[in-house]
Amino acid sequence: MTGGPLVVLVGPMGSGKSTVGALLARRLGVPYRDTDADIVAAQGREISDIFVDEGEPYFRELERGAVAAAVAEHTGVLALGGGAVLDEGTRALLAGLPVAYLSMDVEEAVRRVGLGAARPLLAVNPRRQWRELMEARRPLYTEVARVVVATDDRTPEEVAQAVLDALELKDV
Repeated sequence: MTGGPLVVLVGPMGSGKSTVGALLARRLGVPYRDTDADIVAAQGREISDIFVDEGEPYFRELERGAVAAAVAEHTGVLALGGGAVLDEGTRALLAGLPVAYLSMDVEEAVRRVGLGAARPLLAVNPRRQWRELMEARRPLYTEVARVVVATDDRTPEEVAQAVLDALELKDV
């Protein structure tokens, strides 16, 4: 592949995209980039604050731009925010890229994310909200993914190895 990310990670909040992404980048000897971190750096505030102050549509516009820039510029491991796949243009950008969907069930999500975490889309009845988010997003994650890697009951190292195996990549 010439240009573009070596690996793109998608999946719900708490699936381990950031942790696994950093591990993959280290193992592959390439840079790591997270579009949520790009947004926080550019805005000088947390994503939860952007949601509260400006609303979800404003955040999604920032996210769309961050993903487009990262796909165009980054050649290492790229992690996208959990809702990035909601945008049709973003899904089109991901077509043909080596995308891994890190999946997990609701019990694992609750264990990892916690019910009191600062997640703006899970503020009320987190279990129900997570299930509803996943009903809407799971088909989109699957649509853009070349491979699906379950993260339930696996360490980040095991998930990273599963991604490498599934995408047939060799670490350095």
